[in-house]
Amino acid sequence: DYVAETDATVVCAAINEPWIDKFRAWALKRPVTSSKGEYLRERSLAHVEGSVMQFAAAINATPGQKAKFKARQQVDVARSPTYRADVKTIAAMFDYCLRPEGGRSDRERAMIATMRMNLLRYLQLAVASWARPETVLAVKRNQWHADARVLDLNPARRLRTNKRQPMVPIAHQCAPLLDEMDDLWIPISSVRNAWDKMRIHLSLPDDRQAGPKLIRRSMATLVRRRIGEANWRQGEIMLGHVAFATSDIYAIPDPANLGLVLRATEEIIREIEALAPGAYRTVTADAAPLKLVSGGKNG
Repeated sequence: DYVAETDATVVCAAINEPWIDKFRAWALKRPVTSSKGEYLRERSLAHVEGSVMQFAAAINATPGQKAKFKARQQVDVARSPTYRADVKTIAAMFDYCLRPEGGRSDRERAMIATMRMNLLRYLQLAVASWARPETVLAVKRNQWHADARVLDLNPARRLRTNKRQPMVPIAHQCAPLLDEMDDLWIPISSVRNAWDKMRIHLSLPDDRQAGPKLIRRSMATLVRRRIGEANWRQGEIMLGHVAFATSDIYAIPDPANLGLVLRATEEIIREIEALAPGAYRTVTADAAPLKLVSGGKNG
């Protein structure tokens, strides 16, 4: 749109930092609209920089061309959401799935609960793994290493990149569910519609503050308070923000590895289960702590 509006004959070699700065200023004045042209919101710095990144990638992918500008780091332009859900709010999400309000009969309410099963599955694994939404939605059976009770968030045949998808220990309350999963943890590609209905029902903040990634942010915040700053590196490993050796997974119970994070996650799940019985499985809510064994399907 900018090229068409300013100079449709411009060539890649002429697109430099001053050109991009003018584009940034132009883009920030254009609000985000719907497909029907309806105003949705102001365009953010991060949104504009995403366009710059794509533009640079397109130029670099063109034989003989190299972008003469650089996109700004997202950390410099993004405004991270500040809202975090407490345990009571997360439990209310589970309750929304398990015990729907309305309906003319118990049978109807059971049908509604069935329709919310995919959202429940999302909540269960998002809390237990702290994974990104798209990662939870893509989990397959072959990523679950049952003997070690470890979930490899990096799908098979996907090259590991700087956006780390770590191998994480799974709380004992969630492990039996993964043991019983079919090929896919969730048989759909998105829970966005169901999530938005739940967000509105629970009067959570708007989507920028309380989208599906809220679980990941909230679990990190809750656990960080419980294990303390001195041990927070374990949380960074769980989030995939720092590297972690595969062999270390088998020493998870050791507090020097991920034992403190695992223990805190299981504690939070117990609290969720107390507020929303059946959130995972009532019979496992007070089960004995998980014991890991050496070896396993991932070597």
